[in-house]
Amino acid sequence: MPALARQLQGLGGCTRPIRLDGHRTEHELDPRTGEIGRVLHHLDSARLPAGHLLVRCNNRRATRCAACAEVYRRDTFHLITAGLRGGKGNPETVTSHPRVFATFTAPGFGPVHNRPTDRRGTVRPCRCGVLHDQDDDVLGTPLDPETYDYEAAVLWNAHAGALWRRFAIYLRREIAKRAGLTQRTFRHAARVSFAKVAEYQKRGAVHFHAVIRLDGPDGGHTAPPAWATAELLTDAIRSAAARATVAGPVLDGRAHTFAFGRQLDIRPIRSAACDGTAELTERAVAAYIAKYATKGAETATGTLDRPLRFLAELAQARITDHARRMIRTAWELGARKDLEHLRLRAWAHMLGFRGHFSTKTRRYSTTLGALRDTRAEWRRAQALAALSDDRRPADDSQDEETTYVLAHWVFAGTGLTPGEEWLSASLAPAPGTEGEPTHD
Repeated sequence: MPALARQLQGLGGCTRPIRLDGHRTEHELDPRTGEIGRVLHHLDSARLPAGHLLVRCNNRRATRCAACAEVYRRDTFHLITAGLRGGKGNPETVTSHPRVFATFTAPGFGPVHNRPTDRRGTVRPCRCGVLHDQDDDVLGTPLDPETYDYEAAVLWNAHAGALWRRFAIYLRREIAKRAGLTQRTFRHAARVSFAKVAEYQKRGAVHFHAVIRLDGPDGGHTAPPAWATAELLTDAIRSAAARATVAGPVLDGRAHTFAFGRQLDIRPIRSAACDGTAELTERAVAAYIAKYATKGAETATGTLDRPLRFLAELAQARITDHARRMIRTAWELGARKDLEHLRLRAWAHMLGFRGHFSTKTRRYSTTLGALRDTRAEWRRAQALAALSDDRRPADDSQDEETTYVLAHWVFAGTGLTPGEEWLSASLAPAPGTEGEPTHD
């Protein structure tokens, strides 16, 4: 029991670990002769207390695994923060670059229950005449489901990623035009860097939150030109968002064309060093984006958090009527040959959206993979320090030049047994596995 408890503690609270069968052996390797020496460490899954090697599922969805989603959220927070105030490979000078936080909404597909506000921020009654509470389940559902354009709503989600790519192209053109540059010369003068996250509104439509930064030609490592200002960037974003359109399919004689909604919010990001009057700080932006990186349609719309195999599964699903109709529409559209490239049935549980929830340009900041590698190296150093003296390498290192690894693993299942679930729920995660994003 104590050994099993230690193994479960190493999962850091993951409730749906991946179970692996196999072995891993580390040998000391002479870098000069290439000879394989003594065994430094041997791991056999059959000898582990759980009978398998348990590996964290690393699912980003909070509804599937809260512990792994928290790791993803913290990593995303640090990724966004590094692009706003430096660190993890980015210079601190990025704080002086023009940067804004922009929200791109979806168009309307029919009136829904909402909480409209006036210019003073006072909440007014909905079109139905009711002043809805903030947690009212009816928010986001159509006033008249029979006239709501479910077809266009699903197809919007399916084309939202392509629309963002079109916007990014237009944004560079608009900035170059305002700077008096051609497209070719603009690439040698400045670069647009961004990080964005997709969020579902309660009505089930995807919209985007993005940090957009204007850099020099080498990204955050070079200063932007003198003409680069937050005002110029804001004006260019508005023009690019208004111009960007994507041609959708023609269904039963109806041509679909997709563009962003009329509501476009662009706010400059202030440095944390500013006084308390700053409206939007770097930390607030990073926390906001990281929060939505672990949420999907199931959180906002009350839909499913896993793919459907058969439409009949909807009959047993505990979801809202609005989500059920969105899923059914996606499933029916997915049966059309002219829409098979959208893979609507595979992504029906996501209401048609199949893009990545969190994306960024290459030069914005570090990557999630780099953060995971840093964390793995730190844990490896901890494990090495715990080895006895006779099993530790002579030079106290286990890099690729001094270590030869033989490993073979096969998938054996997922999840915990009832007994393991009970024991895991009573344990605190082992130190270093609670989801700390990285160690500088």
